[in-house]
Amino acid sequence: MSDIDAIRSGDRRALARAITLAESSRPDDESRAAALLEKLDPPRTGSWRLGVSGAPGVGKSTFIEAFGLHALERGRRVAVLAVDPSSSLGGGSILGDKTRMERLARDPRAFIRPSPSGGEPGGVARRTRDAVRLVEAAGYDLVVVETVGAGQSETAVAAMTDMFLLLLAPGTGDELQGVKRGAMELADLVLVNKADGALAGLARHAVSDHRAAMALLRPRESFWTPRVETCSALTGAGMDAVWRTVGDYFAAAGIPDKRRSQVRAALWDEVARLAAARLRADPEKRALLTRLEREAAEGRLPLRRAAERLLDGAP
Repeated sequence: MSDIDAIRSGDRRALARAITLAESSRPDDESRAAALLEKLDPPRTGSWRLGVSGAPGVGKSTFIEAFGLHALERGRRVAVLAVDPSSSLGGGSILGDKTRMERLARDPRAFIRPSPSGGEPGGVARRTRDAVRLVEAAGYDLVVVETVGAGQSETAVAAMTDMFLLLLAPGTGDELQGVKRGAMELADLVLVNKADGALAGLARHAVSDHRAAMALLRPRESFWTPRVETCSALTGAGMDAVWRTVGDYFAAAGIPDKRRSQVRAALWDEVARLAAARLRADPEKRALLTRLEREAAEGRLPLRRAAERLLDGAP
């Protein structure tokens, strides 16, 4: 059986190997990964792609497990692509999401893949888009991309998913995030998690504050007004309402148009990545880059002019 046939048949090991291949930065692996991706069927428009972000400690993994189990009960097959932060020194990553989502990881209808961010901006890994294609080819029709949760710069996930969920926790200062642009203005659904016990009252106040703040922002989708709701991933309270809201979004969204926008964003990212790699691989350009870096560092050349000379190959 070929690798493609194995992936289509739901072979989890073949899927894991394919994602590992796609994530590799070795030139020969990149070429093999591109050849593999070319053989995939056209992307499915019936799947749901959800981006989930939030600061550390808001309960992203607990929420994703609860939501994923909810989805399994409703006949969905769930893939979670969890991006963990990489060390800026050694490049390592803990990759602990399978441990944090133990019940979901044990279900044969679910697939959890932790990946290191590799220092990529936007809270996603270098080849998360390719991983999304691969898990969809394997038949998973709910794909959750969990970002590293480092802050409001994590906006790349909104460009590669259909719906963007932002998780907040009550009583932790997150109320202030409602008046800031960034992740808030990209969110299609803001969820105040941990709305249980002593935090239930604080959660209601947080929802009120965020609804007022979101009303000041222009919706990024013509068909959807962003919503703010509470839930408790720990107790399950509010999860039915979250599921209905997500369903409402996908019933209203024009998924083919959104997917075309995702491809356009991905193409320009790939062009920039490939252009930078080819510049570094060219000995003459590399020597020119060294000289331009020195001149820019000494203040003798503006950065824009240095970049223009590098691209033009001008001395």
